Amino acid sequence: MYLADQARVPYGPRPCAEVCAFAEQVTRFLLVHEARLVVVACNTASACALEHLRREFPKLLFVGMEPAVKPAVESSARKVVAVLATAATFSSARYASLVQRYGSGARVLQDVCSGWVELVESGATDTPQAHAAVRAVLQPLLAAGADTLVLGCTHFTFLKKAISECAGPGVAIVDPAPAVARRVQGLLPRAEPQPSMPASVRVYSTGLQWATLQRAASLALGRAVTVERVVLV
Repeated sequence: MYLADQARVPYGPRPCAEVCAFAEQVTRFLLVHEARLVVVACNTASACALEHLRREFPKLLFVGMEPAVKPAVESSARKVVAVLATAATFSSARYASLVQRYGSGARVLQDVCSGWVELVESGATDTPQAHAAVRAVLQPLLAAGADTLVLGCTHFTFLKKAISECAGPGVAIVDPAPAVARRVQGLLPRAEPQPSMPASVRVYSTGLQWATLQRAASLALGRAVTVERVVLV
């Protein structure tokens, strides 16, 4: 089950208190639909709301996203890494803690990547506009010596082709998604068992323009997916 809060995207420029309220609404929707484990598949929502969600819903298991600062610093030859994320993520205590714990001895650059989320939401990920937007962000970071880029927003995975082409073969791209998937796999045995039911995929959106989401979900899963619109209260 996947819920995209497209009606209120992007979360990045919003105050953390507002993002926290949104995340609680989404979680309550998932709980009504019998979720036992929730992946907060948004770096901004994880930074702003993950600890609140764990306190508010103590019986649910949560897995959050966070910029992969530690592996980026460890793998960087020059010890210059660039984190690509949102303003809310950068202003959060969670991100500050990551940099404090794992960024010592390295230069950690950052950029809010203005307009990237909107490009992904519109489906314009492999267009001249997308490549121009990626170059505008990356060129100053690369000029400053960055040899490792951290994808600190789940939207940015969809721009990985443009990012890779702009950065070139000598620059590593660190995506935390595989580590999150492994964490989910490890936690699944602890999830409270559900009554026996047929396996299914359900995709929901709060927005009106969900055609891009439907195409992306169908492509990722290798099967036709129908998106259902919902209103959160």
